[in-house]
Amino acid sequence: MTKNMTIYPLSDFEYLRKAGKLAAETLDYITPFVEPGVSTGKLDSLLEDFMRSHGGIPATIGYHGYTKASCISPNHVICHGIPNDHKILQDGDIINIDITVIVDGWYGDTSRMYYVGKPSIKARRLVETTYKTMMVGIEQCKPGNTTGDIGHAMQTLAASENFSVVMDFCGHGIGRVFHGLPNILNYGVPGTGTELVPGMVFTVEPMVNIGTHQALILSDGWTAITKDRSLSAQFEHTIGITPDGYEIFTLSPNGWTYPPYR
Repeated sequence: MTKNMTIYPLSDFEYLRKAGKLAAETLDYITPFVEPGVSTGKLDSLLEDFMRSHGGIPATIGYHGYTKASCISPNHVICHGIPNDHKILQDGDIINIDITVIVDGWYGDTSRMYYVGKPSIKARRLVETTYKTMMVGIEQCKPGNTTGDIGHAMQTLAASENFSVVMDFCGHGIGRVFHGLPNILNYGVPGTGTELVPGMVFTVEPMVNIGTHQALILSDGWTAITKDRSLSAQFEHTIGITPDGYEIFTLSPNGWTYPPYR
Protein backbone atom coordinates (compact mmCIF):
# COMPACT_ATOMS: atom_id res chain seq x y z
CA MET A 1 0.00 0.00 0.00
CA THR A 2 1.34 3.43 -0.95
CA LYS A 3 -1.59 5.40 0.44
CA ASN A 4 -0.56 8.66 2.15
CA MET A 5 2.94 8.21 0.70
CA THR A 6 4.62 10.59 -1.71
CA ILE A 7 5.85 8.97 -4.91
CA TYR A 8 8.15 11.42 -6.66
CA PRO A 9 8.61 11.65 -10.43
CA LEU A 10 12.11 10.46 -11.29
CA SER A 11 12.85 13.95 -12.63
CA ASP A 12 12.75 15.18 -9.01
CA PHE A 13 15.74 13.01 -8.18
CA GLU A 14 18.00 15.80 -9.46
CA TYR A 15 16.95 17.92 -6.46
CA LEU A 16 17.55 15.03 -4.08
CA ARG A 17 21.00 14.52 -5.58
CA LYS A 18 21.83 18.15 -4.84
CA ALA A 19 20.62 17.99 -1.23
CA GLY A 20 22.24 14.60 -0.67
CA LYS A 21 25.54 15.78 -2.11
CA LEU A 22 25.76 18.70 0.32
CA ALA A 23 24.86 16.43 3.23
CA ALA A 24 27.63 14.02 2.27
CA GLU A 25 30.11 16.85 1.68
CA THR A 26 29.34 18.13 5.18
CA LEU A 27 30.29 14.80 6.75
CA ASP A 28 33.44 14.63 4.62
CA TYR A 29 34.35 18.15 5.76
CA ILE A 30 34.04 17.42 9.48
CA THR A 31 36.23 14.30 9.39
CA PRO A 32 39.62 15.85 10.28
CA PHE A 33 38.08 17.73 13.20
CA VAL A 34 36.95 14.53 14.96
CA GLU A 35 39.81 13.98 17.37
CA PRO A 36 40.47 13.66 21.09
CA GLY A 37 39.96 16.91 23.00
CA VAL A 38 37.32 18.49 20.76
CA SER A 39 33.82 19.14 22.11
CA THR A 40 30.68 17.96 20.38
CA GLY A 41 29.50 21.55 20.57
CA LYS A 42 32.50 22.70 18.51
CA LEU A 43 31.80 20.04 15.90
CA ASP A 44 28.18 21.15 15.70
CA SER A 45 29.22 24.77 15.16
CA LEU A 46 31.57 23.74 12.34
CA LEU A 47 28.85 21.62 10.74
CA GLU A 48 26.34 24.46 10.83
CA ASP A 49 28.79 26.94 9.34
CA PHE A 50 29.65 24.57 6.50
CA MET A 51 26.01 23.84 5.64
CA ARG A 52 25.01 27.49 5.62
CA SER A 53 28.08 28.68 3.72
CA HIS A 54 27.29 26.17 0.98
CA GLY A 55 23.66 27.16 0.50
CA GLY A 56 22.01 24.73 2.90
CA ILE A 57 19.82 25.04 5.96
CA PRO A 58 20.29 22.70 8.95
CA ALA A 59 16.93 20.92 9.11
CA THR A 60 17.18 20.01 12.79
CA ILE A 61 17.33 23.58 14.13
CA GLY A 62 13.83 24.38 15.35
CA TYR A 63 12.53 20.87 14.65
CA HIS A 64 10.18 20.13 17.59
CA GLY A 65 12.25 22.56 19.65
CA TYR A 66 15.66 21.05 18.84
CA THR A 67 18.33 23.77 18.82
CA LYS A 68 21.40 22.19 17.21
CA ALA A 69 22.52 21.62 13.61
CA SER A 70 23.36 17.96 14.18
CA CYS A 71 22.94 14.99 16.44
CA ILE A 72 26.23 13.63 17.79
CA SER A 73 25.98 10.32 19.60
CA PRO A 74 29.06 8.79 21.28
CA ASN A 75 29.59 5.23 22.50
CA HIS A 76 26.40 3.98 24.23
CA VAL A 77 24.23 6.79 22.84
CA ILE A 78 22.06 5.22 20.14
CA CYS A 79 20.88 8.42 18.48
CA HIS A 80 19.78 12.03 18.98
CA GLY A 81 22.71 12.98 21.18
CA ILE A 82 22.64 16.76 21.73
CA PRO A 83 25.97 18.48 21.04
CA ASN A 84 27.35 20.70 23.79
CA ASP A 85 30.56 22.37 24.89
CA HIS A 86 30.96 20.10 27.91
CA LYS A 87 31.12 16.75 26.10
CA ILE A 88 34.80 16.33 25.18
CA LEU A 89 35.76 13.46 22.91
CA GLN A 90 38.21 10.97 24.37
CA ASP A 91 40.70 8.64 22.72
CA GLY A 92 38.93 5.35 21.98
CA ASP A 93 35.44 6.84 21.56
CA ILE A 94 33.24 5.99 18.62
CA ILE A 95 30.69 8.60 17.59
CA ASN A 96 27.82 8.96 15.15
CA ILE A 97 27.29 12.31 13.44
CA ASP A 98 23.82 12.68 11.93
CA ILE A 99 22.92 15.71 9.82
CA THR A 100 20.05 16.74 7.60
CA VAL A 101 20.38 19.69 5.23
CA ILE A 102 17.66 21.49 3.29
CA VAL A 103 18.60 22.70 -0.21
CA ASP A 104 15.94 24.57 -2.19
CA GLY A 105 13.23 22.89 -0.11
CA TRP A 106 14.60 19.35 -0.47
CA TYR A 107 16.06 17.27 2.36
CA GLY A 108 19.27 15.27 2.42
CA ASP A 109 19.70 13.08 5.50
CA THR A 110 22.78 11.02 6.34
CA SER A 111 24.95 9.85 9.20
CA ARG A 112 28.30 8.17 9.66
CA MET A 113 30.39 6.68 12.41
CA TYR A 114 33.79 8.16 13.31
CA TYR A 115 36.69 6.86 15.35
CA VAL A 116 38.22 9.16 17.96
CA GLY A 117 41.84 8.08 18.23
CA LYS A 118 42.13 4.30 18.48
CA PRO A 119 38.95 2.46 19.50
CA SER A 120 38.87 -1.14 20.69
CA ILE A 121 38.77 -4.09 18.33
CA LYS A 122 35.24 -4.80 19.54
CA ALA A 123 34.14 -1.24 18.75
CA ARG A 124 35.65 -1.45 15.28
CA ARG A 125 33.85 -4.72 14.61
CA LEU A 126 30.57 -3.14 15.65
CA VAL A 127 31.09 -0.16 13.35
CA GLU A 128 32.08 -2.27 10.36
CA THR A 129 29.14 -4.62 10.93
CA THR A 130 26.72 -1.70 11.18
CA TYR A 131 27.89 -0.34 7.82
CA LYS A 132 27.45 -3.78 6.26
CA THR A 133 24.01 -4.01 7.89
CA MET A 134 22.95 -0.78 6.18
CA MET A 135 24.27 -1.93 2.82
CA VAL A 136 22.54 -5.34 2.85
CA GLY A 137 19.33 -3.44 3.60
CA ILE A 138 19.92 -1.07 0.71
CA GLU A 139 20.58 -4.01 -1.60
CA GLN A 140 16.97 -5.09 -1.00
CA CYS A 141 15.71 -1.74 -2.29
CA LYS A 142 14.19 -2.49 -5.67
CA PRO A 143 10.69 -2.51 -7.15
CA GLY A 144 8.64 -5.50 -6.09
CA ASN A 145 10.48 -6.01 -2.82
CA THR A 146 9.00 -4.82 0.46
CA THR A 147 10.05 -2.86 3.51
CA GLY A 148 9.99 -6.17 5.39
CA ASP A 149 12.67 -7.50 3.05
CA ILE A 150 14.91 -4.57 4.00
CA GLY A 151 14.41 -5.03 7.72
CA HIS A 152 14.85 -8.80 7.58
CA ALA A 153 18.16 -8.48 5.73
CA MET A 154 19.50 -5.98 8.25
CA GLN A 155 18.39 -7.92 11.32
CA THR A 156 19.83 -11.14 9.93
CA LEU A 157 23.24 -9.62 9.20
CA ALA A 158 23.52 -8.00 12.64
CA ALA A 159 22.43 -11.21 14.38
CA SER A 160 25.06 -13.19 12.47
CA GLU A 161 27.66 -11.17 14.42
CA ASN A 162 25.76 -11.63 17.71
CA PHE A 163 24.65 -7.99 17.70
CA SER A 164 21.10 -6.66 18.00
CA VAL A 165 19.21 -4.08 15.95
CA VAL A 166 17.38 -1.26 17.70
CA MET A 167 13.61 -1.60 17.38
CA ASP A 168 12.51 1.75 18.81
CA PHE A 169 13.73 3.88 15.87
CA CYS A 170 13.64 3.45 12.12
CA GLY A 171 14.26 4.92 8.70
CA HIS A 172 11.61 7.12 7.13
CA GLY A 173 10.27 8.67 3.99
CA ILE A 174 11.91 11.94 3.01
CA GLY A 175 12.02 14.38 0.11
CA ARG A 176 10.19 17.69 0.40
CA VAL A 177 9.39 16.76 4.00
CA PHE A 178 11.78 15.71 6.77
CA HIS A 179 9.87 12.65 7.97
CA GLY A 180 7.13 10.74 6.19
CA LEU A 181 6.13 7.28 5.05
CA PRO A 182 7.26 4.58 4.57
CA ASN A 183 8.82 3.57 7.87
CA ILE A 184 11.92 1.44 7.31
CA LEU A 185 12.25 -0.80 10.35
CA ASN A 186 15.57 -2.37 11.28
CA TYR A 187 13.87 -5.77 11.48
CA GLY A 188 11.13 -7.49 9.54
CA VAL A 189 9.59 -10.48 7.84
CA PRO A 190 10.30 -11.05 4.14
CA GLY A 191 7.42 -10.15 1.84
CA THR A 192 5.60 -8.05 4.42
CA GLY A 193 5.15 -4.32 4.81
CA THR A 194 4.97 -1.78 1.99
CA GLU A 195 5.83 -2.80 -1.56
CA LEU A 196 8.60 -0.70 -3.10
CA VAL A 197 7.83 1.21 -6.30
CA PRO A 198 9.88 3.64 -8.41
CA GLY A 199 9.79 7.18 -7.03
CA MET A 200 9.81 6.23 -3.36
CA VAL A 201 12.44 8.11 -1.36
CA PHE A 202 13.46 7.12 2.16
CA THR A 203 16.34 6.63 4.56
CA VAL A 204 17.93 3.33 5.54
CA GLU A 205 19.56 3.88 8.94
CA PRO A 206 20.13 0.79 11.07
CA MET A 207 21.23 1.21 14.68
CA VAL A 208 23.11 -1.80 16.00
CA ASN A 209 24.02 -2.57 19.61
CA ILE A 210 26.65 -4.88 21.03
CA GLY A 211 24.20 -5.79 23.79
CA THR A 212 20.40 -5.96 23.83
CA HIS A 213 18.14 -3.93 21.55
CA GLN A 214 16.54 -2.08 24.47
CA ALA A 215 16.74 1.70 24.60
CA LEU A 216 16.08 4.46 27.13
CA ILE A 217 15.31 8.13 26.49
CA LEU A 218 17.06 10.55 28.83
CA SER A 219 15.32 13.41 30.65
CA ASP A 220 16.23 15.88 27.88
CA GLY A 221 13.59 14.17 25.76
CA TRP A 222 15.98 13.47 22.89
CA THR A 223 19.02 11.42 23.81
CA ALA A 224 18.49 7.68 23.36
CA ILE A 225 20.94 5.32 25.05
CA THR A 226 21.32 1.56 25.28
CA LYS A 227 19.58 0.28 28.38
CA ASP A 228 22.56 -1.94 29.24
CA ARG A 229 25.08 0.85 28.39
CA SER A 230 26.61 -1.28 25.64
CA LEU A 231 28.15 0.36 22.57
CA SER A 232 25.87 1.33 19.70
CA ALA A 233 26.56 2.35 16.10
CA GLN A 234 24.56 3.73 13.16
CA PHE A 235 24.93 4.58 9.50
CA GLU A 236 22.36 6.29 7.28
CA HIS A 237 21.83 6.99 3.60
CA THR A 238 18.99 8.67 1.73
CA ILE A 239 17.97 6.58 -1.27
CA GLY A 240 15.44 6.62 -4.10
CA ILE A 241 13.81 3.65 -5.78
CA THR A 242 14.48 3.50 -9.53
CA PRO A 243 12.81 1.29 -12.16
CA ASP A 244 15.61 -1.27 -11.82
CA GLY A 245 16.89 -0.78 -8.27
CA TYR A 246 17.99 2.14 -6.16
CA GLU A 247 20.07 5.32 -6.15
CA ILE A 248 21.98 6.51 -3.08
CA PHE A 249 21.89 10.31 -2.86
CA THR A 250 24.28 10.72 0.08
CA LEU A 251 27.46 8.94 -1.04
CA SER A 252 30.72 10.51 0.11
CA PRO A 253 32.35 12.57 -2.67
CA ASN A 254 35.67 11.27 -1.31
CA GLY A 255 34.52 7.68 -1.62
CA TRP A 256 34.54 7.18 2.15
CA THR A 257 32.35 4.38 3.49
CA TYR A 258 33.23 3.48 7.07
CA PRO A 259 36.17 4.58 9.25
CA PRO A 260 39.05 5.03 9.32
CA TYR A 261 38.51 7.55 6.51
CA ARG A 262 41.55 8.10 4.30
